[in-house]
Amino acid sequence: MTTQVFIDGEVGTTGLQINERLSPRADISLIHLGEEARKDALARRDALNTADVAILCLPDDAARDAVAMIDGGTVVIDASTAHRTVDGWAYGFPEYDKGHRDEIRASARISNPGCYAITSVAMLRPLVAAGLVPADYPISINAVSGYSGGGKSLIAAFEDPGADNHTDSVVYSYALGLQHKHVPEIQRWSGLGHAPLFVPSVAKYRQGMLVQVPLALWHLPGTPTAGDLHAALADHYAGEKFVTVAPLDEAVATLDPEELNGTNALRLHVLHNDRTGQAVVAGVLDNLGKGASGQAVQTLNLLIGADEGAGL
Repeated sequence: MTTQVFIDGEVGTTGLQINERLSPRADISLIHLGEEARKDALARRDALNTADVAILCLPDDAARDAVAMIDGGTVVIDASTAHRTVDGWAYGFPEYDKGHRDEIRASARISNPGCYAITSVAMLRPLVAAGLVPADYPISINAVSGYSGGGKSLIAAFEDPGADNHTDSVVYSYALGLQHKHVPEIQRWSGLGHAPLFVPSVAKYRQGMLVQVPLALWHLPGTPTAGDLHAALADHYAGEKFVTVAPLDEAVATLDPEELNGTNALRLHVLHNDRTGQAVVAGVLDNLGKGASGQAVQTLNLLIGADEGAGL
């Protein structure tokens, strides 16, 4: 028996990659709409209600509208920001906590995490839960992403010399009003009492992401060591296929944000200087993989009882 899947927004950056991962599979039957039908509300409504699972790759308002069109038993995986902090929606990060997979399986509404957010949450949630980082600690997060994370307009800005907003910049910071749309998601799912200070940057490469959380260990209650941080992370993700923790003393000269491109992997590092009592917890992933389309496919696999790595 095949599962009918409708990717609403299949021509966008995330939708195209989900389609690429699902198209070869015999256990998935994709519902496709032509160009005109994608603009037809009745055709979309029919597709949304015919599907066993609808994956929404839409702007926030369009995602909310799509959910409102569903009057049957269609399960929704929403890749937009619209429902990531909404009660009643499961957070689509299977490795989030012990038993979280059961919560996802039991839900008909799953919000796919953001790329910056899933990396930040993956690092902070275990440390907060273990009491190594207090919930009210003033967390700061620095990150750099490939420009594909910004969708078609940002891709054009970097790749199309004829675009009105074309840029020759090598790297630039943005969201300088300190209100990036992933901040509420990071705060909620990390268990933080205050919004983290988050400063993201975009660099002149297509995809791949590096997220870093600096910690002054000497200022944390109980003065935990880098080994304590590493042990908490390693224990939390023990046995996981897609989220791994690099050995504490692994020699790291550089961290390459493009290292895991084309995969659904998220690799965590605990960088440290024991003399100064400082550490940086860092995460590397493909912002279009574990940070978007790959994670959506992993969650779909979990929902339908397939191997979580199918198509990944």
